[in-house]
Amino acid sequence: MVTAAKKITATQSVKVATAVPAKVIKAPVAASSAPQFLPKVAVKPALGLAATPTTKPSAKPKAEKPAKVKKPKLVRDSFTIPKTEYSVLDDLKQRAGKLAHPAKKSELLRAGIKALAAMSDAAFLIAVQAVPAIKTGRPSKG
Repeated sequence: MVTAAKKITATQSVKVATAVPAKVIKAPVAASSAPQFLPKVAVKPALGLAATPTTKPSAKPKAEKPAKVKKPKLVRDSFTIPKTEYSVLDDLKQRAGKLAHPAKKSELLRAGIKALAAMSDAAFLIAVQAVPAIKTGRPSKG
């Protein structure tokens, strides 16, 4: 027990000069029936001893997230194509399915564009000239 304990109000602070464990210290029970408690006190290190700073253990470096790849903006378009060439698209779809790689019409058209882009100028010109020009716009019902 602490013999020199005083009653301390909640607004007063207590300074401890020696290293006392940070526990609640009970004051001696006086004539009143309710026990009185002293507030918790921060402990200062003893004189001449330097407090050692606590450091967190080195954390694992965070793995950098790969930069988000933006999806290309899609464009919706329509065009007119002769029925014979349109049926070739269906044949190519079936051919891709037989080769265990089903493809959509848009994928086939995009593959054709890539093939045209990879051609030399002379081969590209021959391919473009092999396609007859057609009237643009919606076909007439008839």
